[in-house]
Amino acid sequence: MRVVPASLVVCPRSAMPNGPLALYRSRRGTGTLKADAAQEYAAERLQSLFQALREYRPTMGRVGWRARFGLTRRPDPAPQGLYIYGDVGRGKSMLMDLFYETAPVEHRRRVHFHAFMIEVHERLHQHRQAAKEAAKEADSGKKTGDESIPDLARAIADEAWLLCFDEFHVTDIADAMILGRLFTALFDLGVVVVATSNWPPDDLYKDGLQRDLFLPFIRLLKERVDIVELSGPTDYRRDRLKGSQVYYYPHGPATERALRDLFDTLTEGSPSTHCSLTAQGRKVDIPKAARGVAWFSFHELCARPLGAGDYLAIATHFHTVIIDRVPKLTEAQRNEAKRFMTLIDSLYEHKVKTIISAQCPPDAIYNEGLHAFEFQRTVSRLMEMQAEDYLEAEHLT
Repeated sequence: MRVVPASLVVCPRSAMPNGPLALYRSRRGTGTLKADAAQEYAAERLQSLFQALREYRPTMGRVGWRARFGLTRRPDPAPQGLYIYGDVGRGKSMLMDLFYETAPVEHRRRVHFHAFMIEVHERLHQHRQAAKEAAKEADSGKKTGDESIPDLARAIADEAWLLCFDEFHVTDIADAMILGRLFTALFDLGVVVVATSNWPPDDLYKDGLQRDLFLPFIRLLKERVDIVELSGPTDYRRDRLKGSQVYYYPHGPATERALRDLFDTLTEGSPSTHCSLTAQGRKVDIPKAARGVAWFSFHELCARPLGAGDYLAIATHFHTVIIDRVPKLTEAQRNEAKRFMTLIDSLYEHKVKTIISAQCPPDAIYNEGLHAFEFQRTVSRLMEMQAEDYLEAEHLT
C-alpha cells in the first residue's frame, strides 16, 4: 500500500539553513510583509521547531534490543509539533510557506487536511479490499478492519515524517472516528505535525455526532503539538480585496485576466489544486483552489445536480469564491437559475467574498421565467455583495 503522493517533497536538508524567522524578517525588511507582532511570535515558534528538527531523526518505532534492555541510550523523543490557529487572513498560510520552504527535512509533505483525509479513506479501503482477497485465497480467516490503520500510518511515515497540514478542520464523522487511532500510530512512529486552522483544537468537530468518541484525539493533539493563536488585528486577505471590482461583465479576455490577477493576489501566487469536499456523504468537486479561495465556472456549479448541502459545504469551507462565465439565463434554464439562487443564498449568508464574471449585469441575468420574481432577491444580494461593508464582514464558517 505504498503510494507516493504527488505532493510529497524530497529536498536537500541544507536548502535554507537560517530558517523561517530569518526569511520572515528579510521579507518584512524589503516591505513585502508589514510589521506584525503576532506573526513574528508565530515565526519565532516555527524557528524553534526548525532548530529542533535539524538534529532529529525518527526511529519509526524501531528500537533495538540493546535500548529495550537499557544497555544503550534510547532515541530522543520527537519534537513538539505546532498548531497555529486564528481568523481568516492573519497570515497562517504565509507562515506555513516560510516554514515549509526552509524545513531541514528531506522527507516532508504539505497537504490540505481535507484532501489528506480523502486519501486516507481511499487507501484504507484499498488495503481492506486487498486483505479480504488475500484471506479468501489463503482461506486463513485473516482479520481486516483496524489492522490496516497501523499499516497505513507506517506507509505515510515512510513517505514523509514531517506532515504540514493546511486548514486543519474536522466536520465528517468518518474522519472523526479514525483520527485518534491514525494519529496515535503516526506519533508513535515519530512523525512531527505542523498545522494551520481557523479553529482552536477544542472547537474541532464541535457539535458533531458522537463527539465524545472524538475527544481523546483532541487530548492527544494537545499533548503532541504546541498551540499558537495568531490573533493579529489585520485581515490581510480582506485588505488585498479592498478597492477591487468583484462583479465583471461582459465576458472577454480582459475579464479573464482580471480574475486570474485577483486569484493570484488573494492566494499570494500559491499553486492551485484540484480537490473535493464531502457533503452529506458525497464528494463535491473543487476544480481550482488555494488558500481558502475556490474558482468555479457557472456550469460546474449550476448545470450539474448540486443542492443546498453542496453549496453550504463550499460556503463554509472557502472564504472567497470566484464564479466565471455566468450567462444570461432563459426559461429553458430555470433549473440552473434555481441552483444559482440557492448558491448565492449560501454564499451571502456565510459572508463569502464572491467574485463574478457574467454576460450581463445582475438585473439582466434572469428576468423572464418561472423563478424570475424570486430571482429579484438574488439580484439584490449580488448588488449588496459588491458593497464595502459586505466585503469588510467576517466569513462565517
